[in-house]
Amino acid sequence: MTRDEAHALDAADPLRGFRERFVLPEGVIYLDGNSLGVLPKAAATRQREVVEQEWGRSLIRSWNEHGWIEAPARIGAKIAPLIGARPGEVIVADSVSVNIFKLLTAAAAPSPERRVILSEAGNFHTDLHVASGAAELMGMELRVVERGELEAAIGPDTNLLLLTHVHYKAGFRFDMAALTARAGEAGARVVWDLSHSAGAVPLQLNRDGAELAVGCGYKYLNGGPGAPAFLYVAKHLQEQLIPALRGWMGHSAPFAFHDHYEPAPGVSRFLVGTPPMLSLLALESGIETFDGVDMDAVWTKSIALFDLFARLAEERCPALECISPREPDRRGSHISFRHPHAFELCQALIADGVIGDFRSPDVIRFGLTPLYLGFEDVLDAVERMAAILDTGSWREPRFAVRGKVT
Repeated sequence: MTRDEAHALDAADPLRGFRERFVLPEGVIYLDGNSLGVLPKAAATRQREVVEQEWGRSLIRSWNEHGWIEAPARIGAKIAPLIGARPGEVIVADSVSVNIFKLLTAAAAPSPERRVILSEAGNFHTDLHVASGAAELMGMELRVVERGELEAAIGPDTNLLLLTHVHYKAGFRFDMAALTARAGEAGARVVWDLSHSAGAVPLQLNRDGAELAVGCGYKYLNGGPGAPAFLYVAKHLQEQLIPALRGWMGHSAPFAFHDHYEPAPGVSRFLVGTPPMLSLLALESGIETFDGVDMDAVWTKSIALFDLFARLAEERCPALECISPREPDRRGSHISFRHPHAFELCQALIADGVIGDFRSPDVIRFGLTPLYLGFEDVLDAVERMAAILDTGSWREPRFAVRGKVT
């Protein structure tokens, strides 16, 4: 791959124009959008408007005059087509961790005789932490097994599976339709974590029979640091589930101020407290960066970016071991490599303007975000990484200092 060839690929890219929707710092190749998406240009303008006009002038009237009260459902409806759901099935609220807790506790209750929540060893640790707390609270067992043993572990005592659709470290992707069906045959349900899927890989929750899911707002959806998460409950299941974590915004009549709890109809019952409007509306700006985007084109470009990155790294960085699946239908939209000094390599790359991230103990990970990443970016990133490896500059003492978030 020559620079002219990479430049030609960028020029022919049908998504190239969407790059202009984002703030991309000069001299930085950003390969961490799978951990924190970049700033949409519209978000800064929208935040000024919200702070200065809506909060500043309309004050509390903004809940009605500017549609603040409808924002969780409105933004959920905008996320729905990105994940293959219907608008009334998605609500924006809280964090991924809180939403996992809400779904686990609500979905486990109808089958109290089934005492097991099943998950994957090496799942993202917060998912396992939340599940362990929920299981302990309900007198259940969190059973964690290796990925290859999951299907065999589904049995008559399985109530729920908690699975991350795309693995946060290596990028392995579950077959959602197959595992959802397998769980259903055994009388169990799956709660899917879409944090490394939504906005990056093809998702068809309705088609694949998925009933319960959560997802992150600040990764591929570009909602900003700590952006609210979203929660999905299939239409046919909504009236059967009663949240254990209950709040006034999930009440059928929140402004009647009743002492007793009566769940709101549909997915809105999974709201709890007052929505955080600044971050919620920043997320809406992030979702709007997908306006006019063909998600099939996003995935097609992701495949091409991955293939280029993998090929160039294999040619120019032989010390790296690619641990992400090469087959597109088995992976997400990031590529990960193992190296004994992955932390130091990651720090050296950041110092050279290439921002990826490190995952303990020995993995360096690069997010492939098709809306704003180009083929020439990939070429430059691998060239800089090859130079660091060839010269051994990662051995500088300053790159061995740990303890900072990167």
